[in-house]
Amino acid sequence: MHELSIVLSIIEQIEEETAKRGGGQVEAIYVRVGVLSGVDTEALRFAYDLAREGTGLAGSRLEIEAVLLLVFCPQCSTTHAPRPPNIACPCCITPEQEILHGRELEVRAFEIVQ
Repeated sequence: MHELSIVLSIIEQIEEETAKRGGGQVEAIYVRVGVLSGVDTEALRFAYDLAREGTGLAGSRLEIEAVLLLVFCPQCSTTHAPRPPNIACPCCITPEQEILHGRELEVRAFEIVQ
């Protein structure tokens, strides 16, 4: 389960950033997870609940924003939101699409109470 290594990295990153800001209690962490990121959001949430215990983030919550797939067709210059695994353009049926959104895996923000 690579989600555990992801949340361990997130926790480390947030703890370092919290220390730089003079400490405080982390209330929430907001992450964006794209449909093509290869991350299972339920496994990520479960791993976070386990990994946060015994850390400065023990009482915090993980808020996950799902990022849907958005692609651009260079053949007919249209943008559409397909449902994987079929990402062919619905207008011209071209299979080669430029992925605009859907691969994200990022910490967007976190809340600290001083």
